[in-house]
Amino acid sequence: MIGTALVGFGWWGQHIAPRLIRHDAFDLRCIVEPATALHDQISAQGVKVVTDYAAALADPQVQAVILTSPNDLHDAQIAQAVAAGKHVFCEKPLSLSAANARTSVESCRAAGLVLGIGHERRFEPAILALRDMLDAGALGTVMHTEMAFSHDKLIGLTADSWRTSKAFAPAAGMTQMGIHLTDLLIAFYGPVAALHAFTADRSLGWETGDVVTVQLQFEAGMTATLQAILHTPHFIRTHVFGSDMWVEIRNATHPDTPGGTATMQCYRSIDDTTTQVFDWTDSVTANIAAFGAAIRGEAPYPYSDAELIHNIEVLDAIVRSAETGEAVRL
Repeated sequence: MIGTALVGFGWWGQHIAPRLIRHDAFDLRCIVEPATALHDQISAQGVKVVTDYAAALADPQVQAVILTSPNDLHDAQIAQAVAAGKHVFCEKPLSLSAANARTSVESCRAAGLVLGIGHERRFEPAILALRDMLDAGALGTVMHTEMAFSHDKLIGLTADSWRTSKAFAPAAGMTQMGIHLTDLLIAFYGPVAALHAFTADRSLGWETGDVVTVQLQFEAGMTATLQAILHTPHFIRTHVFGSDMWVEIRNATHPDTPGGTATMQCYRSIDDTTTQVFDWTDSVTANIAAFGAAIRGEAPYPYSDAELIHNIEVLDAIVRSAETGEAVRL
């Protein structure tokens, strides 16, 4: 078992902790949480509470850290983990700076440490099936892709939450949901050549806004659009248009919500349409398990260094475009 420290017990840390506790590949040694109001909740799960990250890193039985901490802490916490010789799984975004993302990736690589990332949507069965079709050229020439990831899970946040600010969660829903979509698009099509992004504050009154839409052009030639809305009922859709066939995937539930299905429709003509239904699987746990397998040397972690860095380059460009109102060429 891999001795692990979980860093942060906020909304997402509370989803990750029980998964680690149940998983037979991980030994959750402690949870690092400076907010004392959460300590009883942590102790109730039978896990040791630590207030100081350095103390967790000093534990020789901790081999890996999982960061579910605020976005602005990721760079420094990864650097501290690397200095202590610990593998790192970082919740998205990897960084708020492309330069710092590159530093984190290169330092982990140089130290021989695995760097995991919280983009679990790559592990969804319907997405895996679509990826196989794209790799096989089954859709013909890819023309355009539409992606959406929206929900209202966070509308109860208070105005002082870091998730509502431009400094810590820029471009409305990008660091919450949209960055999952750019991760998938980069995995499908490679580097982004140019983009134009727009944000708006429609209902929540957050400084960062509650709607983001982005138009993207890829170096390979295809285009894409994405949307992430922070105040609308749950909606996840992936729609790829090819010259021979289009494929649409609709997810009934969020990756953190058991149950429901994903429905994939493949359309060549009105007389040649197929529909496949995939049961919900725990893609969050699948991603963490892949991180563990990479630590044990059983399989490479399925994210390239270039993809990890480029996704933050794209985030940087989206933030710049949304602020200036102008298109950005990468």
